[in-house]
Amino acid sequence: MAGLKLLALDESDLMVISAQMQDAVTRADYLDYQPAKRRFTLIASRFAWDAEAGRRARGHERRRTALSFARVQAVRTTGIRRGDDGQVLSLLAIRFSPTEPPAGTIELVFADAAAIRLDVEVIEAQLADLGAAWETNFKPRHPAG
Repeated sequence: MAGLKLLALDESDLMVISAQMQDAVTRADYLDYQPAKRRFTLIASRFAWDAEAGRRARGHERRRTALSFARVQAVRTTGIRRGDDGQVLSLLAIRFSPTEPPAGTIELVFADAAAIRLDVEVIEAQLADLGAAWETNFKPRHPAG
């Protein structure tokens, strides 16, 4: 299966990216903010939810993925320990809260109360898989309710 490439220019597009990035894992040293370019990027190993349709009971996929946000004015973090290579960040959701539309805050919500908040002029996000998938036996599960 070819790698996934998505572009988000509004909140509904961002929800699609959020669904594809749910359960992606990363580390603090894979987060990069370039203030001069007003770009925030993270590299993660995403669970390939898009490959699950029609899949048999055994084997699932993960893919190395880049997620980039443009027109970022500021970045704030909570619960992320920069320089701690042992901290694994598990992405739960990506949300948008408008301030003065089209501007707003994009929040990347991680397990264990960690979060990244991006103040953006507009929603402009890109997701791109960076190579071949690899097999995993573990499929993330979430309790109902």
